[in-house]
Amino acid sequence: MTTVRLEEEPAVAAELFGARLGVARDYVEELASRGEELGLIGPLELPRLWTRHILNCALVAPLLRTGARVGDIGSGAGLPGIVLAIARPDTQLVLIEPMERRVEWLRQEAERLGLSNVEVVRARAEEARLDPNLDQVTARAVTALSKLLPLAVPLVRAGGEMLLMKGANVAAEVEAAAKVIRRLRLSNFEVLTLGEGVVTEVTRVFRATVD
Repeated sequence: MTTVRLEEEPAVAAELFGARLGVARDYVEELASRGEELGLIGPLELPRLWTRHILNCALVAPLLRTGARVGDIGSGAGLPGIVLAIARPDTQLVLIEPMERRVEWLRQEAERLGLSNVEVVRARAEEARLDPNLDQVTARAVTALSKLLPLAVPLVRAGGEMLLMKGANVAAEVEAAAKVIRRLRLSNFEVLTLGEGVVTEVTRVFRATVD
């Protein structure tokens, strides 16, 4: 039986995490050790855990506003919520996740890693009651924009931002969500491509302002 090995840490991780690299390594090791067993990651993810998942999320960290209260819808394994909390200790991350075993994992990891800037809320996005509303919200691999935006926008204060991580078909998703974007009165919407020339797999983010 062939043993699946964890991907070696890419050199760029030091640039993205800076002084927080040690915490990121600790998280990666725990996710690699227990993630498949807990149903957090698939069996084929270890050889690309850093590049496809960790760095993919870390690239979003510079988009967070200093001191912001940032929600992560469907946080799952903590991608991107835990990664962002590690990279940006000057922000407050609210991890919104409905599944009990994933909620337990998120709470355990936040405590184990000493992430005092993490709050875990067990709820579906449409049921979450947050006070105050969020300054920014993110999500990764949740659902299409046309379905995600109506769930995310009510959680964000006026003047807040959507920072939704999407795949290569994001342009088609934006087009399909055009009516929803107008109905929700989002402004300044754009698609950002992060990490070009820095990482092997770029990160695409739909960014928009909630009016």
